[in-house]
Amino acid sequence: MKIAVLSEAAPDERRVSATAETVKKFVQLGARVAVEAGAGRSASVADADYAAAGATLGSRAEVLADADVVLAVQGPAPESLTGIKPGAWLVAGLNPFGERARVHGYAALGIEALAMEWMPRITRAQSMDILSSQSNLAGYKAVIDAAAAYGRAFPMMMTAAGTVSAARVFVMGVGVAGLQAIATARRLGAQVSATDVRSATKEQIQSLGAKPIFVENVAGIEGEGSGGYATEMSPEYQMAQAELVSSHLAKQDVVITTALIPGRPAPRLINDAQLQTMRPGSIVVDLAVEQGGNVEGAVAGEVVERHGVRILGHRNVPSRLAADASALFARNLYNFLSAYWDKEAGRPVLPDEDEVTQGIRLTRGGAVVHPRLLQA
Repeated sequence: MKIAVLSEAAPDERRVSATAETVKKFVQLGARVAVEAGAGRSASVADADYAAAGATLGSRAEVLADADVVLAVQGPAPESLTGIKPGAWLVAGLNPFGERARVHGYAALGIEALAMEWMPRITRAQSMDILSSQSNLAGYKAVIDAAAAYGRAFPMMMTAAGTVSAARVFVMGVGVAGLQAIATARRLGAQVSATDVRSATKEQIQSLGAKPIFVENVAGIEGEGSGGYATEMSPEYQMAQAELVSSHLAKQDVVITTALIPGRPAPRLINDAQLQTMRPGSIVVDLAVEQGGNVEGAVAGEVVERHGVRILGHRNVPSRLAADASALFARNLYNFLSAYWDKEAGRPVLPDEDEVTQGIRLTRGGAVVHPRLLQA
């Protein structure tokens, strides 16, 4: 069977869906791999590296011809898949809610679109989870971006000329990205605090040496949704949290927000009035800016200044670490396909009743089949 690896067309997308490492592993499984020429250039993977791993290089039309599985980072435009055969799999991050028309385009092509970001949060699928691998790097990069923009040092420094105080970093939202942000800020020597609506994260924050900032006077709210995601909180909790956060924000030098709710706009965590309480020169990094933003005034793709506070709204933060992000993303895809590899068939086979299949399959047989999309 043939696996096609496409180059990315989305603006600012530097990642690639297969590396020389994973190409070699696919070849060892018995697959033929064809890579679109130049696909890995921006992720520091040369065409020669793919060729050495056993792949063939060609144009998009040549790569797509007779491909059984097509790999990509972001979902390609349906019109760019001319020549793809019906029944082929498209394995990528497909943004199903945000790109509904594109999903219907895949159905019209007769291909099977598999949305890797909808991988169930179950133990056996952890190594296939693109959201976790990419969020981990995003949390790290958010701190590095903040440190670069901050005009002061992060660690406390004792010098003959006097002492430099440690930066105070506040992380809002303690998922994968938030935990990595805490760890990275701590490694850089900052004083770190963090908050989340899920009470179970308090121990995780403490285990990384940070101070948990939690609402204690609103009982019976855990904030834990399906798959470990946060849920939207009650008005009472939101009010209590806003009061607590407001008093804490005024003392912070750097704030990193990471809160997302799947299928919904990002929750607003910081409003304009709260920004005004922060001291000039403070930095806010909004990792949810592409889903509407956690911070009032954040603009996707821009660095803006409000009340002397700089708000970093970089798009596609994992892509800013393209080589490492690609390596992890490519391993996620390989782990998925190899886990379902049928040696007799010489290709991966997805059982219809499997939890992973039901979680990620968007289209099949010319129709959109995923219940979440049909209900929406």
